[in-house]
Amino acid sequence: MTLIKSISGIRGTIGGEQGVNLTPPDVLKFVTAYGKWLKERNQKTKLTVIVGRDARISGPMVNHLVTGTLMGLGINIVEIGLATTPTVEMAVIHEKGDGGIIITASHNPGEWNALKLLNEKGEFLNAEEGERIVELAAVPDHTYSEVSELGIATHPGSYHKKHIDKILDLTLVDLEAIRKADFKVAIDCVNSVGGLAIPQLLEALGVSNVIKLYCDANGNFPHNPEPLPANLGDIFEKVKSSGADVGFVVDPDVDRLAIVNEDGTFFGEEYTLVAVADYVLQNTPGNTVSNLSSTRALNDVTVSYGGKYFSSAVGEVNVVEEMKLQKAVIGGEGNGGVIYPALHSGRDALVGIALFLSQLAKSGLKCSELRKKYPEYFITKTKVQLDPDLNFEEVTSEIKKKFNRYKISTIDGVRVDLVKEWFHIRKSNTEPIVRIIAESNSIKGSEALVAEVQKIFNEFK
Repeated sequence: MTLIKSISGIRGTIGGEQGVNLTPPDVLKFVTAYGKWLKERNQKTKLTVIVGRDARISGPMVNHLVTGTLMGLGINIVEIGLATTPTVEMAVIHEKGDGGIIITASHNPGEWNALKLLNEKGEFLNAEEGERIVELAAVPDHTYSEVSELGIATHPGSYHKKHIDKILDLTLVDLEAIRKADFKVAIDCVNSVGGLAIPQLLEALGVSNVIKLYCDANGNFPHNPEPLPANLGDIFEKVKSSGADVGFVVDPDVDRLAIVNEDGTFFGEEYTLVAVADYVLQNTPGNTVSNLSSTRALNDVTVSYGGKYFSSAVGEVNVVEEMKLQKAVIGGEGNGGVIYPALHSGRDALVGIALFLSQLAKSGLKCSELRKKYPEYFITKTKVQLDPDLNFEEVTSEIKKKFNRYKISTIDGVRVDLVKEWFHIRKSNTEPIVRIIAESNSIKGSEALVAEVQKIFNEFK
């Protein structure tokens, strides 16, 4: 498995050959590079980095390597232990840290782990900064601190309560409406840190009837941890059989949110952001942003409130940069990633849950009825293994030639907007694959578009 270096951090499978997988020497090398980058960026005598992790089995091992290396560079650490990705992002802000490292491979299976690297704003590094980390990691020799200058570690305990308290303070989180609604909520936290944070959030919101699936933070994922319909049969059944009003599913680091209707059907990962944006725009008119692979339903909803919609390249940092540029009031990604800048600039399933429950409570609708409010589009997604012999640029050149009469964006792979549908092909930031995504007014239309693009790929194999 190739070690992946991208705007989503340093990611790979644990064990195996150094430089090919994520091994202890690789962790040391990239954490050292990150520490050196922080020192280049700051003139402080002493730097502080916040470190947190999800519950995957390799987490303690990687955590020891990360914290020990930072301390060896003379950098102080605030170690908050098991924590969601948005919680670590907020801890960087709260602690006035100089950076942060989240040890998580997000939605990837259990054999994966990764280093997500943050700046002093609790935001991911941009492409240029990531390239500098890779350059520094290639330096063969580094100098570490003398014993009198080693960094020190502090352990303040869980930060989830601080994160939740900030969510409760948000104007659009309507505690009274949620409590009056007396929701029964089912959750699937894939045996990671969501099992610690989400029950605590729901209790704080006044939801007393919570049905828990896989809430032991032991890292033994009971199913593929990516919150897609094919992986969620258990909660579909549990919501329907228990009479729950809604179900929530998160990935291992809790930056993606999937919603299940009261009848056990999927709300749609693309529509998590659409629904939350609808609620925010009702109360805070403004602009929105999502990435090129996300549904155009967000554009439709935004325009209906008099706002403007903008798109960015895929990747949280790209969405955040575009949101700042366009002064967006809400944004995110169509994979269930909600970014609400009134709280912080990062994908956050916890604030997504709080805003969605406020919307659901105040609307008086069932979850499935709320879903029917939004434009009906159909997205088909597939993956093509990134074969070393495949010339991706040749494929994209052929696609641009074939569809040259349509609007084409090349800021991230190739996106082609046809008259009433679109498709997007791009290399993944998190896996050695090419993603093909298409959206149409019908499932047959999106599937046909994907098949047409796959056919072009097959010609180059």
